[in-house]
Amino acid sequence: MRRFLEAKGYEVEEAETCEAAQEMFRTTRPDAAILDYRLTDGNAVDLLPKLKAIEPHTGLIVLTGYGSIDLAVRAVKEGADHFLTKPVELPALQVILERVIEQQRSRRKEFAVRSRQGRDEIDPFAGESPAVRKLHDEARRILSSDSPVLIQGETGAGKGVLARWLHRNGPRADEAFVDVSCATFSREFLETELFGHEKGAFTGAANAKPGLLEVAHRGTVFLDEIGDVELQIQPKLLKVLEEKRFRRLGDVRDRTVDVRLIAATHHDLKEQVREKKFRSDLYFRISSIPLMVPSLRERTSDIPLLAEQFLAGFCGDLGRSAMHLSKHAIAALESYPWPGNVRELRNVLERAVLLCDGTTLEPRDLRFEMPSNGAASGWDTRLTLEELEKLHIERVLQEEHGKVESAARRLGIPRSSLYQKIKRFGIPSSKG
Repeated sequence: MRRFLEAKGYEVEEAETCEAAQEMFRTTRPDAAILDYRLTDGNAVDLLPKLKAIEPHTGLIVLTGYGSIDLAVRAVKEGADHFLTKPVELPALQVILERVIEQQRSRRKEFAVRSRQGRDEIDPFAGESPAVRKLHDEARRILSSDSPVLIQGETGAGKGVLARWLHRNGPRADEAFVDVSCATFSREFLETELFGHEKGAFTGAANAKPGLLEVAHRGTVFLDEIGDVELQIQPKLLKVLEEKRFRRLGDVRDRTVDVRLIAATHHDLKEQVREKKFRSDLYFRISSIPLMVPSLRERTSDIPLLAEQFLAGFCGDLGRSAMHLSKHAIAALESYPWPGNVRELRNVLERAVLLCDGTTLEPRDLRFEMPSNGAASGWDTRLTLEELEKLHIERVLQEEHGKVESAARRLGIPRSSLYQKIKRFGIPSSKG
């Protein structure tokens, strides 16, 4: 068997006893193992859980000349991927081995993805400031509720992070979480994205398409920047919340959907209701449980902890030695006004990690996006006027949620000029 497998390109190690097999697993971490049932100091069924404890992702194949259904069931329960009776055709064994190794690689990949997801999950309550503790207490109280939640706060403060935390820790955690950014879609596109359409509902609708509400059935739908939803769509959203029914574009029948709504906005919805830009009935329906995410300016005492967490994550992803902030760098971070909140803090630190060669970040390594008197020590005066212009355009586009037309009005230039600058600076294209 060894000669056959080596001829097929496998690297093969042998062990004659259960004890030797365990030692080999600790040192070589094999992709797969073929175990004879009877060994000099034990048997394969007793050995299986010990090998799984050392390397849980290794594929295991058991061979025996004493096959029985009962023995096969016991072997599979203990972790065997295959249970084969001798004699075994070697080409057939090779096929099974290849399949086991492929399954083993898939298991490793899934484990790596889950581990990465766990590492990337951001704690929305990192810190000990009173504002964050208050938010944590309020969010904990509503976890078991199925009522709509309205998250308010400035752009970049972490509204989306909180929404994912509410889903991940709530009763719908095993179902879908569907994230929809309302600000990035025109009315027509948002309507078909949310509710779907039937074939022929409009020009270009060659096939029927389910909406994201259907995708989120039994799960959570997160409507980010709900304040940008146009008035024509708002009654349909209200119907989903009150009656759990909606209708695809071009359809003649209602569909039932069970979703929990989490909405977020940086707008003052009360003011929008007064200005008749947002329906009062929808506002009262979605705001039954309001949560306010504090700005970073309201929780400056949390900045050192947040910064260290971001640095640890960036260094881990890049395979670099741990990096830390000097006391002067921390002072610069705490004195900066953070118009972009936690998102801007993350961007500043990521840029610093990529551009700094040392392990300690100083104020000169922190390239803030907007200068301020309080953070003058951290503002990088090495930036050229062109670099400053690029940063300012990126900032305004971010605040306008990617809408070029409104960003151009704020910048005081024609939309065509802004498009040219976006192209020249290589800024990722946005809607609008």
